[in-house]
Amino acid sequence: MRKALKDCKRIVIKAGTSILTGAEGKISRKNFEQLGEQILSLKKQGREIVLVSSGAISFGMQSVLLKRRPQKIAKLQACAAIGQGKLMHAYEEFFGRQGNPTAQILLTRDGLEQRTRFLAARRTFFELFRMHVIPIVNENDTVSTEEIAFGDNDILSVHVAHLIEADLLIILSDVDGFYLRDGSRVREVHSEKDIENNLIGHLSDKRREVTVGGMKAKLSAAHVAMRLGVPLLLLSGRQAGAILKALEGEDCGTLFRASDAPGARKKWIAFSAARKGALVIDEGAYEALCHKKVSLLPSGITKVSGNFEKGDVVEIQNRKGTVVGRGVVRYPAKALMKITGKKTHEIEALLGYKHHDEVIHRNDLVLWG
Repeated sequence: MRKALKDCKRIVIKAGTSILTGAEGKISRKNFEQLGEQILSLKKQGREIVLVSSGAISFGMQSVLLKRRPQKIAKLQACAAIGQGKLMHAYEEFFGRQGNPTAQILLTRDGLEQRTRFLAARRTFFELFRMHVIPIVNENDTVSTEEIAFGDNDILSVHVAHLIEADLLIILSDVDGFYLRDGSRVREVHSEKDIENNLIGHLSDKRREVTVGGMKAKLSAAHVAMRLGVPLLLLSGRQAGAILKALEGEDCGTLFRASDAPGARKKWIAFSAARKGALVIDEGAYEALCHKKVSLLPSGITKVSGNFEKGDVVEIQNRKGTVVGRGVVRYPAKALMKITGKKTHEIEALLGYKHHDEVIHRNDLVLWG
């Protein structure tokens, strides 16, 4: 798999604030240029690069002479508004000198929840690639709310990698990969169960590990990336040339290998689409969905929640409330409440019509595990 990294053409690189700042916590021109030089080298190799970059809030804090990161959301958003243009100017100034134009793309989760907007965003990225422009992505912090935010740029970078069908996602960290408590570096992670069983227990108890951008967030991002079929490389952003060395097959960082993933539309259903409600199913229905590869019928549903319409995406839960999958419903919530637990031959009598036997067709269904 390390050797295969040489062939990765479309790559998303995520750089956090700690990678772009120096010892005093201020934006470092040297660090900017070290990252930029590697991106230019990759471009010269014919690769398509998207940069997901933090740093706007830090630029804003420097501009208004704040020494500590604000706690209030409004103040954070104000700093982001001040710093976003300065962040882009720094990138444009560096890449522009080398004849490489940049493009700013600000995203929020709701911009990817509708399939038409998701595909429109993808087309924009692909057009930028054709124009040999470097897309630079950040969350649109100034307008994001808890409901539409990605939460941190690690998970944002996973969604971008999924959006553009990337061959590889590189998340730059302060350290060269994931380290166990005995000081040994994990070189490859082969499955999601490896994260749960072998890595989570080695997270440090330090407060920084559970804040935005900490190692816990990176493991969560790796979990989602593996499920989406995107290999993720956790790599040091401090070591000069680390990206280039890793893509030449050198033993750098920790590689999270991609799992077998569903098709593009099912990936969108699973991770990008807005969830408008939930269906609770019984054990028999869950077993049938998992092992017999069938569609979800009303007889297997025990509870309906939410105010969704036909064509919306809902979560599928077991009796314990655990989310076991997602899917596109063929009936609105009000109709489903009338046919919950009923046989398919009873649908028309209860509703006055019957469009489908299935509540969620197998082709519109994604199950975990």
